[in-house]
Amino acid sequence: MTSTTEAIIAQVRAEVEVLLGIVTGPASQQQSAAEVELALFRRLLRLGATLLGLFFAARGAVKPAGPVVSADGTELRYHDRRSIGYVSIFGKLRVWRHAFTAPGQVVVCPLDAALSLPARCYSEVLREWATYGATDGAYRASQTVLERVLGLELSVQAIETAVQEDAEDVAAFLTAPPVASAEQPGRLLVVQADGKGVPMVPAETGAPTGRREVRRKRGQPPGTKREAIVTAVYTLEPTPRRPADVLATLLPLDGDPASGPADQAARPRPVAKELRATLDGKAAALTRLAERAAQYDGPHIQQRVALTDGADALQRALRDALPEYPLVLDIIHALEHLWEAANGLLGERHPDRTAWVRSRLAQLLDGQALAVAADLRALAAAPATPATARTLLIRTAGYYARNAPHMRYDAYLAAGWPIGTGVVEGACRHLVKDRLEQAGMRWTRRGAQALLDLRALRLNGQWDAYWRFHRARQHQRRYPTAPPDQLPVDLQILEVAA
Repeated sequence: MTSTTEAIIAQVRAEVEVLLGIVTGPASQQQSAAEVELALFRRLLRLGATLLGLFFAARGAVKPAGPVVSADGTELRYHDRRSIGYVSIFGKLRVWRHAFTAPGQVVVCPLDAALSLPARCYSEVLREWATYGATDGAYRASQTVLERVLGLELSVQAIETAVQEDAEDVAAFLTAPPVASAEQPGRLLVVQADGKGVPMVPAETGAPTGRREVRRKRGQPPGTKREAIVTAVYTLEPTPRRPADVLATLLPLDGDPASGPADQAARPRPVAKELRATLDGKAAALTRLAERAAQYDGPHIQQRVALTDGADALQRALRDALPEYPLVLDIIHALEHLWEAANGLLGERHPDRTAWVRSRLAQLLDGQALAVAADLRALAAAPATPATARTLLIRTAGYYARNAPHMRYDAYLAAGWPIGTGVVEGACRHLVKDRLEQAGMRWTRRGAQALLDLRALRLNGQWDAYWRFHRARQHQRRYPTAPPDQLPVDLQILEVAA
């Protein structure tokens, strides 16, 4: 044992005595729980830094026993000991390692590969924590939390760079078959797709650059958004329903019993739901969706269905990618068009407006989209119909006529299929909008895609699995050896302390 190691061990023992004094000493009788808790945490961070330093000192003191060779097989000679900076969750440290080299060869420190040290100074644990925070809130918020909790000062640029680097293995990770869910998979395989705009920096969209404004004005200017295609895939147990039941849920009459928590709990929930969002365009997004759906498929799947809104381009891309999936138009979008027609014809305050919508929604749910379209055209042709209302009625009629093949709701409900895109609509909000459309935000394509990829992993419950995969891939890119089968050193120290 070296004198340096002995000194560090003595320091650790002294720190432990201080910790014991905090909880059992005379001062503890006058302190509040919050004061003691915070004092312990700060001291434990210092103890963690000391222990981690001891770990590095112990590992760095051992000179490699066997020959050290370069990537091309050249045997290297011992050169010296040299250090690198290492910023851990406990603070800043230096790691001393034995270095080897030869003429014309780069310097090799075998301990770097043995510990799987990162390419830059930030530890893998610190990077993961910073990235995890950045998937939920602004980079500056993640920076503030790390500084307040751990006392570390990371720049916003360092966190943003880490996010982009840490997302580089997502595509490879998602080529593996989905992890089997603890829940029994349903017999119905469901895919959904929708689009959501992401505000981009002008250089990414071709919009005029000019002077960059700190905050966007009300109403996003044309040409400053790029569409993120959001997709969902999951299995579901079919639940047959009657059109009248859905009508009572969407537009209940006065006195109708409302759908309560017990009814909602009885409905099967999506199993192994996986969300994704990409800025690569519709074709790329839906090709990946088809590949993922194929991995969900199997002998247990008896039916397949795809749901989307009425956007013609998205529907065509979905049919091209998944031609064997029956396409269902989201009932909520169909209903929104009906409300627009009612507002144009009757006005928003007309007492018969809801009844007018309800009667035609009942027809839609009975699979009579073409009949509703004919009814709207007849109303538009009436001499007393105002020009504005006529335009809305004709437009809605055309929408139903074009989508009639995807509006056979009576058959879908009898088969137990979902008829709403609530899963992907919700994902457009909480995967894309809630993070990427906060006040004043504009994105580069790479930065936005990195956050969408990592945020989707977090929402899918795939975060820990991805980071194990990502760490192994990082090691393989940096070192010629197999990655160590162990936790990152920061977490090892936390386990020892526990």
